[in-house]
Amino acid sequence: MSIVLHQFPSSHYNDKARWGLAWKGIAHQKKSYLPGLHVKSMQRLSGQTQTLVLDLGGEVVAGSGAILALLEERFPEKPLLPADTALRSEALAVQKRFDDEVGPAVRAAAFSVLFDYPAYVAQVFGRPQPALKRFVYRMMLPKAKGRVQKAYRTLDKEYIQRCIDTVNAALDEVVERTAETGHMVGGTFTIADLTAAALLAPAVNPDHPDMKRPEPQPEAALELTRGWREHQGAQWVYRMYSHFR
Repeated sequence: MSIVLHQFPSSHYNDKARWGLAWKGIAHQKKSYLPGLHVKSMQRLSGQTQTLVLDLGGEVVAGSGAILALLEERFPEKPLLPADTALRSEALAVQKRFDDEVGPAVRAAAFSVLFDYPAYVAQVFGRPQPALKRFVYRMMLPKAKGRVQKAYRTLDKEYIQRCIDTVNAALDEVVERTAETGHMVGGTFTIADLTAAALLAPAVNPDHPDMKRPEPQPEAALELTRGWREHQGAQWVYRMYSHFR
């Protein structure tokens, strides 16, 4: 069966699906797109405009949560959902909250500084595209900057501060939840751990090839994430990537 993940290489939501596929040992292909230039392809493929999209032998599913649910159904080995009903509900609730609140906050905070450095943005999101395509994308970014600022409210300083506060609270929650067992829910690796670690990854820059940002980073990006990288919650994210990815 042909399995293809249509993705942005540098995206925390996309990494949720990559992690699920890797955890379950599912052989698949990856097809990468440039942000902005992906819209028509995603529309034709899935009837909506966002990455990521999984084509599972002709069954097309969009969104990291839906993709992980499908993988759990079709590939039950190495489950990501606890067998216990209460723990399962809790793990899914953690996933939803991080999907709805933490992931967008991390993204908006990052975009609030990164899009002042179009060459670096092209480097981050242009991999692994050919050099010519990366160059064209780099030339397009100044025109796209205004749309990004509007879409993610990156010029709204109060909103960005709320996003930063949301990330701080998420890291605090990770420390509190994992203090006894090392895991977000129960005593084993679950979808709650995967989701929290993947969606916090851009804030703490784990040493994994799928999520580690290119060096050298802009000083403004380093300044934004410095406190997060030193947080105890960041150490947990690093452990999750090291031990379970």
